[in-house]
Amino acid sequence: MGSSAEFRVSVLLVLVSSVGTILPVSGGCSGKCCRGRDLSCVSTDWRMDRVYGTCFCDKGCDETRDCCFDYFTECPAQDCSVSDWSFWSGCAESCRPSVRTRVRNVENQPSNSGGACPNLRQQRGCWEYRDLQGEHCAHNAGPAFITSMEFGKGRPKHDKYGNPLDAGFCVEFTFQSRTPHCSVQNRPHTHWMRYITEGYKVCVACEPPAMKNDTGRCQGDGLQDDKEVLLHWQAVGNHRCSGTWKKIQKTQRCDCPPQHSFVFI
Repeated sequence: MGSSAEFRVSVLLVLVSSVGTILPVSGGCSGKCCRGRDLSCVSTDWRMDRVYGTCFCDKGCDETRDCCFDYFTECPAQDCSVSDWSFWSGCAESCRPSVRTRVRNVENQPSNSGGACPNLRQQRGCWEYRDLQGEHCAHNAGPAFITSMEFGKGRPKHDKYGNPLDAGFCVEFTFQSRTPHCSVQNRPHTHWMRYITEGYKVCVACEPPAMKNDTGRCQGDGLQDDKEVLLHWQAVGNHRCSGTWKKIQKTQRCDCPPQHSFVFI
């Protein structure tokens, strides 16, 4: 067995009295389970090899084959368990980058050499797009306000003088995140928010009157940003439904399924 087994034998000899009897120890592993290798984690009962005598309840007994008969029922490894993540905290209202945080709590500590607890805290960058007075920090820095393409079909196609308006363009995005409030809406005009799903490609049309005449763009369209930049959006009709996305490309026309087609507001 090697030096480990010999060392265990020497420990057993300490437990033998001068008249050759085993010191009284209650049997089995109930209430005696030990983490790691612990030579003092000892009991007296039937061993797994069907020999009655001194047996162990530490993690190392599985290797030396001298566990008590009930070791695997009394001392199963229990991994750490944690709660679900909390909602992300808000951003600082200061027109500058800040950090939002979410946490989770330990529900059960690991036992009997079970898996350690994972990270309990996460942080990510964010940008608040309103200053302390409630005004937008900048036109191009604001989040994209979106609604369903169905609600955009009634938009005017001509200006007040009867002249045709610019047809606009389309921007494709990939949803990166969303708040849980998007999927709990029951009002008829908010059902479309349930189709906002992380990882899906969506099309968002930039059309009049959302298109600003002086720039030919819509707020939050991300046309000046790199494809790796995380941009923000917010659903019109439910300010608690918001999240992030990344730009894929600008196209002339939107070509996405109806449930993944939106318009800038």
